[in-house]
Amino acid sequence: MPSYDWLGPAMFAGALVLLSFGYPVAFSLGGVAILFSLLGSALGVFDANSFNGLPLQIFKIMKNSTLLAVPYFILMGAILEKSGIAEKLLETMGILFGRMRGGLALAVVVVGALLAATTGVVAATVVAMGLISLPIMLRYGYNKELATGAIAASGTLGQIIPPSVVLVVLGDQLGVSVGDLFIGSLIPGLLMAAAFAIHVLIVAFLRPDMAPALPREVRDIGAKALGQRVLTVMAPPLLLILMVLGSIFFGIATPTEAGAVGAIGALALAAANRKLGWSSLQKACDATARTTTMVMFILLGSTAFSLVFRELGGDRFMSDLLANLPGGKTGFLVVSMLTVFILGFFIDFFEIAFIVLPLFEPVAEQLGINMVWYGVVLGANLQTSFLTPPFGFALFYLRGVAPPEVTTGHIYRGAIQFVLLQLLVLVAIIGFPGIVSFLPSLMSS
Repeated sequence: MPSYDWLGPAMFAGALVLLSFGYPVAFSLGGVAILFSLLGSALGVFDANSFNGLPLQIFKIMKNSTLLAVPYFILMGAILEKSGIAEKLLETMGILFGRMRGGLALAVVVVGALLAATTGVVAATVVAMGLISLPIMLRYGYNKELATGAIAASGTLGQIIPPSVVLVVLGDQLGVSVGDLFIGSLIPGLLMAAAFAIHVLIVAFLRPDMAPALPREVRDIGAKALGQRVLTVMAPPLLLILMVLGSIFFGIATPTEAGAVGAIGALALAAANRKLGWSSLQKACDATARTTTMVMFILLGSTAFSLVFRELGGDRFMSDLLANLPGGKTGFLVVSMLTVFILGFFIDFFEIAFIVLPLFEPVAEQLGINMVWYGVVLGANLQTSFLTPPFGFALFYLRGVAPPEVTTGHIYRGAIQFVLLQLLVLVAIIGFPGIVSFLPSLMSS
């Protein structure tokens, strides 16, 4: 009897080919599943009755309370963005740091990190920061490479800084507590943001012409007015994020409950600032519905894909291949990280999470890898991948909203300096696992 072990790897390769041609992810996965189930049935290696279990798996996904946090966190970030709160936050940060050389770029890193953490979606953050901050930075004489690099880099911070949709999905796919993942990723995320901020300050010190201070007439609004802006514009969003994180870290609320509190808090902030108009609310809800629907459709397609892939023996093939790589645990880490890094050039995080991570997770557990640490490293790896020229997603999003005087070359050259910083932090996380485990062990003691 002929062997058909090649069907599983061919199915995986077929899905990647369709994705590389730009076909929608959910339909690519579902379509490949149907085609290979028919091929497997014709060859006598697939039982069509296996599809009877598909509805039960879909209902299991729908009952997953962890995934309920996804629309809550997306809505929280969308409200902060669409209501103009993020724009006011950037303006206030810019005035606060404006007397420093590089102060505006520093404000972009801080606000970008906050906005990235609340949306957790690279496209939304990079586009928002590009539209809000890039024209201002260019107007005040900032170097184009530094300006675009700071915006794109801070937009990718949502992969690793909690509270983040990315970490919620990672926790679900890796089978670890989302709260543990939030706590473990906090120090690495802050290290990444601090590396960006220090780089901006060093560049501004060495080359003042690349990152000038804001003109006096722009930044000098009076101590009383500045204090009022800090209290009314900066304090409430920061307090909201601290409340969401604190409630998770100290076990007061689950990530889903904290996400609901965050969404309601964002609505209250928008209403208090008189920015909760019908138009902004409609746009925020539309953005939330679109992203959440995309995630759910990908989940349905990936469920059908996983079922057929497993029946064709693809999971056993991949598990044996990954578990028996030269170098054992080190070999697996190198291959898995390189795979995720390369895929990050072409497909978004959600596709990677639902296609590739189910293959890596059982092997990582079998090799005794700490899954919280593995999740944090995956987040940092994806963050670097989304920023790396020439295919990094964040660069294309920024190119779409950048003014004509900013070329693709400016964006690429600006990104490279921040990619190097990300790689340094990623190496530190891999080389010193205590960076991830420090806060969890401190809180447990």
